[in-house]
Amino acid sequence: MKKKNDLEQLKDSEKGHASTYSSRYFKESVPKFELPEKSMPANAAYQLIHDELNMDCNPALNLASFVTTWMEPEGQKIMMENMHKNFIDHDEYPQTEVIHNRCINILARLFNSPKECKTIGTCTVGSSEAIMLGLLAHKWKWKNRRKAENKPYDKPNIIFGADAHICWDKFAKYFDVEMRMIPMEKGRYVINADLVKPLIDENTICVGTILGTTFTGQVDAIEEINTLLLEIKKEKGWDIPIHVDGASGGFVVPFSDPSYLWDFRLEQVKSINVSGHKYGLVYPGVGWILWRDENDFPEDLIFNVNYLGGKMPTYTLNFSRNSMGVLGQYYNFIRLGREGYAHVMKNCLANAQYLGQNLEKSGKFHMINQGQILPIVALRLADNIKNFTVFHLSAEMRKRGWVISAYTLPANAEEVAIMRIVVKENFSREMAEILLSDIMEACERLAKSQMPDEDQDKVRKHPIC
Repeated sequence: MKKKNDLEQLKDSEKGHASTYSSRYFKESVPKFELPEKSMPANAAYQLIHDELNMDCNPALNLASFVTTWMEPEGQKIMMENMHKNFIDHDEYPQTEVIHNRCINILARLFNSPKECKTIGTCTVGSSEAIMLGLLAHKWKWKNRRKAENKPYDKPNIIFGADAHICWDKFAKYFDVEMRMIPMEKGRYVINADLVKPLIDENTICVGTILGTTFTGQVDAIEEINTLLLEIKKEKGWDIPIHVDGASGGFVVPFSDPSYLWDFRLEQVKSINVSGHKYGLVYPGVGWILWRDENDFPEDLIFNVNYLGGKMPTYTLNFSRNSMGVLGQYYNFIRLGREGYAHVMKNCLANAQYLGQNLEKSGKFHMINQGQILPIVALRLADNIKNFTVFHLSAEMRKRGWVISAYTLPANAEEVAIMRIVVKENFSREMAEILLSDIMEACERLAKSQMPDEDQDKVRKHPIC
């Protein structure tokens, strides 16, 4: 007699004909450390994972992350229809590559590439990969130039501030470049020309500048540093490039303040990265890296692959990836245009400024940044707040579902504890008003509560200055 298979032996309720929750799989723990011996119905597997993920925060209330948490249904549809296309296979998916090149051209013009330049670039998984690709190109340009001049090329260095993302530190470590990091100070959380100047020498491959820091949303003195490097080039002949990390600000400033000088209009700005999955308004992960001119990029870093159906040049740290990010970015470009992006960014800035101004008026906070250039509100507690910290306030806000990051600043300013609120496209004025009310109520509760001695010790270890 033929033995029934496992699926045939299941009762109707276990085949998905009744409620998923009536399945026997809901009486057992989910497999966590090894593959289960047997399969389960698709609806049961889906429901088990779906329910577990309810433990994550509500993305709409996640004000800690710069990353996009909402897209239009049509944009999502384009992305889902193409998620199975491997972007690296240009021969099989040639139109996707055409659209990718359109995005590079759009970004080159957005960042004011000079007409005489042939700007080149590529998409990346995010700005971390983009930054490493940009800095690698600068290292090899410096190395090739030193070789041609019969000079040593074994001691490259790179200059940037402690306001930079951790991927800058990673680049220096992974690719053996001396890191000359400019530390923060109390009241100064970005870098300027005076701080950069004494660190420069003939082995400097690049100066890194940030258009919207991760910590406070402020901006390095990019134009001022460009002027310094032009003076050094004239006096000493050292042609030192600037890489602008526009991960957060690259999709904001061109629309909110087009006259602000930070991009390829500055002569020494040779490369720019930007995150499509931040204010480019695309789900993660997609980033972009552009070089001002093809002459700013060393050709020997390009690899040619010929086993995917045709000869294909590639310059990436990874290889296979889906096409969703590129197509989602192009959707936003043609859907919004300059007008739409400007509308979104100005709304974000207006709501950030509204939030920051009202928090400051409360007398409970000292503002570090309240949406002047980027829609970021960075603040510390006012000096008169003694019995709780931003860490307590952040934890209290979690009880209402809000996720707001709290942290101490890097070395030389590590005793400064701040909170940062990232205002995104789907954060309305109504949501800002609810958040303000919740923050004030949380402050009142914390002020009235009697903290244990160990928490008082934490306050003393993290003074609000």
